[in-house]
Amino acid sequence: MLRVKQFRFSLFGVNTYLAIDEATCDAAVIDPAMADPDEQKRFDDYVAANHLKLIEVINTHLHLDHCFGENYVVDKYGVPVAANISDAPLAADIDAQRAKFGLPPSGDKIHIDVELKDGDIIKIGESELLVIHVPGHSPGGIALYYPQGNLLFSGDSLFQGSIGRTDLQGGDYNQLISSLKNKILTLPDRTTVLPGHEGPTTIGAEKTHNPYLR
Repeated sequence: MLRVKQFRFSLFGVNTYLAIDEATCDAAVIDPAMADPDEQKRFDDYVAANHLKLIEVINTHLHLDHCFGENYVVDKYGVPVAANISDAPLAADIDAQRAKFGLPPSGDKIHIDVELKDGDIIKIGESELLVIHVPGHSPGGIALYYPQGNLLFSGDSLFQGSIGRTDLQGGDYNQLISSLKNKILTLPDRTTVLPGHEGPTTIGAEKTHNPYLR
């Protein structure tokens, strides 16, 4: 079974998750957003205290706020980066993204080592996550579904009562709505949604109350 540890990092309030296989202590970090040494230490201390073996970074998408800690984790733990290749242009030009938010250049570039596609299975120890391609917030946006635990890591595609922005590079409103209705709202109502920002919700609640998805 997977256990989930959530952190909230950076001024953007990004939810970074550790998906931890309880049987093996293997773990994947989803959207590493630690932006300063204090946040890095919080993350490292948890990994060490729980004797976790990091095996992979998984990005739900490659907007800059979800990547602040990417190269830190890669360099420290020697793990590959898994993401959808359609977000490679975002990964290659982090400084252009930073400039749009008035942030100074960092020189960061992110290399996708494992190209994730719709329907792929990610193994974390004895547990598995299903990759669901959900373009619209970004071209390569994905969600990660853990059916045994009724969990969905939705990235920035779906929030409580809202959806992801589509006014950023590669965004497409109609594509996002179609992706959500055809791929995400078909999941069981009891599925807990763990988004890239803010608090959790459920598929059932979003079917009923989300004004964008009626």
